[in-house]
Amino acid sequence: MTRLFRRPCGKAPSWSFFAFWLLCSLALADRPPAVAVASAHPLATEAGLEILRQGGNAFDAAVAVSAALAVVEPYGSGLGGGGFWLLHRAADGREVMIDGRERAPLAAGRDLYLDDGGEVVPRLSIDGPLAAAIPGEPAALAHIARRYGLLPLERSLAPAIRLAREGFEVDEHYRRMAAWRLEVIRRYPKTAAIFLDEGEVPQLGHRIVQPELARTLERLAKAGREGFYDGPVARRLVASVRAAGGIWSLEDLRQYRVVERKPVVGHFAGHRIVSASPPSSGGVVLVEMLNMLTEAGWRSLQGVDRVHLLVEVMRRAYLDRARYLGDPDQVEMPLDRLLSREHALRWVATIDPHHATPSSVLAEPEPEGTDTTHFSILDAEGNRVAATLSINYPFGSGFVAGGTGVLLNDEMDDFSAKPGVPNVYGLVGGEANAIAPGKRMLSSMTPTFIESSERVAILGTPGGSRIITMVLLAVLEAVEGQPVAQWVSRPRFHHQYLPDQMQLEPGALTEPVKEELGRRGHHLRQLDRSWGNMQAIHWDRRTGRVSAASDPRGAGSASTVAVENLH
Repeated sequence: MTRLFRRPCGKAPSWSFFAFWLLCSLALADRPPAVAVASAHPLATEAGLEILRQGGNAFDAAVAVSAALAVVEPYGSGLGGGGFWLLHRAADGREVMIDGRERAPLAAGRDLYLDDGGEVVPRLSIDGPLAAAIPGEPAALAHIARRYGLLPLERSLAPAIRLAREGFEVDEHYRRMAAWRLEVIRRYPKTAAIFLDEGEVPQLGHRIVQPELARTLERLAKAGREGFYDGPVARRLVASVRAAGGIWSLEDLRQYRVVERKPVVGHFAGHRIVSASPPSSGGVVLVEMLNMLTEAGWRSLQGVDRVHLLVEVMRRAYLDRARYLGDPDQVEMPLDRLLSREHALRWVATIDPHHATPSSVLAEPEPEGTDTTHFSILDAEGNRVAATLSINYPFGSGFVAGGTGVLLNDEMDDFSAKPGVPNVYGLVGGEANAIAPGKRMLSSMTPTFIESSERVAILGTPGGSRIITMVLLAVLEAVEGQPVAQWVSRPRFHHQYLPDQMQLEPGALTEPVKEELGRRGHHLRQLDRSWGNMQAIHWDRRTGRVSAASDPRGAGSASTVAVENLH
């Protein structure tokens, strides 16, 4: 045994050397036997695997997947949008949220979308360039590649550049999204020329080619952040937006910076939960709900009693969202209190186990989607990424900035245009999320890690205001040991405080359960379509097996590759 650890000088190793060797051995033993990528589009999943095969890590693959989705999933995300990238670095355990959320233009004010009578102008915060905030995704990709990746940005962006130049074929999901936003796409000739076929929704197999976007990606690849936020791309963006009635300036682009933020961390059923921090409400609301479930003894409840409890904790956590959460750089938020056990106990004490609590009696509203995308990545070192990206409504604002190929977001609708008036997702906000120059709007994006001695899970989903409750239901599946395919496919229900209704997917609950919920005072709204597009990875530390799943509601793909077959 001594010979095995003998130093070059021939002396037996010190105990400190032995301890170091033991720690290294344990770290090696805790590496996954396979890599995995799950994303909302097969071409984006393949882009991530391509970069992993070239020696990139999970962070390089995240850049590749993000950029590929910007090309092939224009209804969900893009260079004209933003998002949150939750990172775990295996070498030192570092966990960080890369905040690439969009910012309001410096010329924006709280009354931007109000008429002379102080009323919200319909669709002004949704359609056209006035709805667009300053994008954060290009800066985030450059930041992740520089700070955390192994490969140059040019290498990680190469798959997306190729897809933009050579094109991709339209699938059924693309056709549904384009049909939904056909009116606004047709409004802008540049957008229609790219995403429609002679003004109509393209047929299956029609190829979408984006040479201008390819050139913008190439500039980003060569010059990094400055390739987008300065120089010719920046000038074209601003000139095009302003000519069409927007309020962007070159200073808006120059000032944009990515922010590294500490994730929200909670504990639930023997698992450590790591999720997005403000300006996303996702992690705070998720951990609040999990804390309430813990204090209410959720595991002892089954059937309708468990559903009733879940709806009531959703209702209360979303009320706190409306009251308190906003941009952490501009708003003081009582996060320690919201995430405390005492706060959970106070809320649980208000829950009647036999009757729904009307939202109106919890508190008066204080004066104050099918869109988006998510991917999850695990690499051979155990590095992991959960990223949720968005341009808000499908196809964002519908406006492509001339000469850039960049489809702009309509994230300004995520602000509170007027206290108490719901946005396009029905969410009501307050002063904490009012429009202000340079401010980041509140989000529901909830990229999440779940970790215990038995498992590591990486998950998230698009879905607007329903994102957080979808992740909640998936967390319950995960901690109860269900297979990853069940996390992403289970039927869903949702409550967000206002409107005071419980939304149901088709087949989410049985008729007897729905009848009993109605008797308890819940207002049920059965929707005629499903929601969400969850992408999840599970590393079972007990068996060493890595599995991944893509939501059957979408057109995504999930792939695992054994480490020995990677290169």
